[in-house]
Amino acid sequence: MTPPEKKAINDGLILKIKSILGQEFVAAYWLSQDEAMEIELSAEPSDDTKHIIAAMIQNLPIDHTFLPAENRQKRLLIADMDSTMIGQECIDELADYIGIKDKVSEITERSMRGELEFEQSLRERVALLKELPESALQTVFDKKISLNKGAKTLVQTMKANNAYTALVSGGFTYFTDQVQKLLGYHTTRANILNFVDGKLDGTVGEPILGQQSKLDAMNEFCQQQNINLADCLAVGDGANDLAMIGSAGLGVAYHAKPVVAAQAAVAINHCDLTALLYIQGYKKSEFTSH
Repeated sequence: MTPPEKKAINDGLILKIKSILGQEFVAAYWLSQDEAMEIELSAEPSDDTKHIIAAMIQNLPIDHTFLPAENRQKRLLIADMDSTMIGQECIDELADYIGIKDKVSEITERSMRGELEFEQSLRERVALLKELPESALQTVFDKKISLNKGAKTLVQTMKANNAYTALVSGGFTYFTDQVQKLLGYHTTRANILNFVDGKLDGTVGEPILGQQSKLDAMNEFCQQQNINLADCLAVGDGANDLAMIGSAGLGVAYHAKPVVAAQAAVAINHCDLTALLYIQGYKKSEFTSH
């Protein structure tokens, strides 16, 4: 898969890949012309073959993965919100509103890289926002928060194919509730900010939803919907997404921190969120955003 404006997938590249795969190559066909191609194989390639192909395309704007043909289309989508479904970290934008973005975003970055324990880092960041009026949260959402490209298409296409969709965030319900409405998720989980007299009191509701809570939520949704973990697609970008990404049948690191990308089965570094549909075998003609 490659961003459509780049057109990095071409006949010459496919012929090179075909020669590397040898007899394992069966066929190649477009899921979306010049954007996403699927290559059918007769057997799983060796690790050496995978490494050769990865090395050949590593400097090209191409995302790729090797996946079994069976059980491609997942029945549960569980997704992080900040920097995954939306392009921002909400807490950093709140900090920017009162002029302390650098201070807060540094803590955010360290937490997402796994250098700080998430729960304590969240308490520290929220404490710095004390006295922020509730009206400022809506101003930040309206002026600063934007959906990532392909977000609605991903959610709506999976829903149209009978998948259950859950937005599970280490961020805040104030924002997840609004993103849920925009994208159409079935359900959402996030942390609760505490207010006193219309202002943040500097605390967050306990227990804090972090890495283990995201995994627990995925297991809960599976039980509720009678879905196996093998039928789950989990996507996120930060260290607190690692548990659910590692336990899902298909775990995806989306434009993620290196520690996350290194541990996920699939890393999307170039394409938008519709890549998660292509890796399930959906054709562009099957996409919907309604």
